[in-house]
Amino acid sequence: MKVLVTGAKGQLGIDVVRELERRGHIALGVDIDELDITDSAAVKKVITEADPEGVIHCAAWTEVDAAEDNAEKCRLVNATGTKNIVRVCKELDIKKIYISTDYVFDGQGTEPWRPDCKDYKPLNVYGQTKLEGELDVSSNINKYFIVRVAWVFGVHGKNFIKTMLKAGKTHETVRVVNDQIGTPTYTLDLACLLVDMIETEKYGYYHATNEGGYISWYDFTCEIYKQAGYETNIIPVTTEEYGLSKAARPFNSRLDKNKLVENGFKLLPTWQDALSRYLKEIEY
Repeated sequence: MKVLVTGAKGQLGIDVVRELERRGHIALGVDIDELDITDSAAVKKVITEADPEGVIHCAAWTEVDAAEDNAEKCRLVNATGTKNIVRVCKELDIKKIYISTDYVFDGQGTEPWRPDCKDYKPLNVYGQTKLEGELDVSSNINKYFIVRVAWVFGVHGKNFIKTMLKAGKTHETVRVVNDQIGTPTYTLDLACLLVDMIETEKYGYYHATNEGGYISWYDFTCEIYKQAGYETNIIPVTTEEYGLSKAARPFNSRLDKNKLVENGFKLLPTWQDALSRYLKEIEY
């Protein structure tokens, strides 16, 4: 199978390209240097000439706080860029995977969000623009997978684990939020699932994070330091006490993943196992 991957030099895109190639597929990786997804003419030219059987759309504006001051730039990438790709996928009858986020919900309550829930109430610009991308995908094509993820980390690029490891090296004590609940997602494991999906026609909305239970950022940090052998003191604080984020964050990022099992997809390994494998891949 020939698959075009946008955001191919990003944290997730790199792993997706490698997984496609590992399985013998033809991976056509493009990033901003090869394709500006906000340019509709360029999108049509590149995808038409590539003539793939599927598109895995990993490119996105993911800087949540920066999006608050750059709303239109964020929307141009997450909404307009997605719309441009959707139009070509529709015209050429190509299947498409769109990576979305738990941020499309308001993050209230304690019940896990189900994939087919339509109770959208984004709290910030990032969540709103990702929702706009979602809705464009689901409204205009039939051959789509919309995969919502949360708390993503990978070997390439910035993420929470790297931030905490750096802080743990330079500070005797760190303060970490204890009232936002979710589950981490390792890009290496997610990439395997996305390739599993693109090989099928089991379209629709899905949620995907690692297994291992729902935790807080504080819980995650405790396990990071435990596995890394750090003795840094960790102080749990509320989001209000922490108070450094410009964009509002959801308190409830619990995602229900039963639909993966219902449609025959393999659940991701536990986040504890993912963290262990991840730490062996990076320098810290």
